[in-house]
Amino acid sequence: MDIKRVKDYIYWLYYQYLLITCSYVLEPWERSMFHTITVTVFAMVVYTAYVFVPIHVRLAFEFFSQIFGSQPESTV
Repeated sequence: MDIKRVKDYIYWLYYQYLLITCSYVLEPWERSMFHTITVTVFAMVVYTAYVFVPIHVRLAFEFFSQIFGSQPESTV
């Protein structure tokens, strides 16, 4: 892939992000604060999903296996 095309595509994605969030009308210091808060919230959501989703999936699997008659493993 051509480097210029990749650079233009990334710039286009960033421009779309600015248009969707309407942050192109903000002053530079407001835009940097907005981006900082947005990245922080996104990072917290990803971390929370990474930590807690597997636990809930395992618990749901155990719950539904007990409901549908699967016998728990013997601890003998």
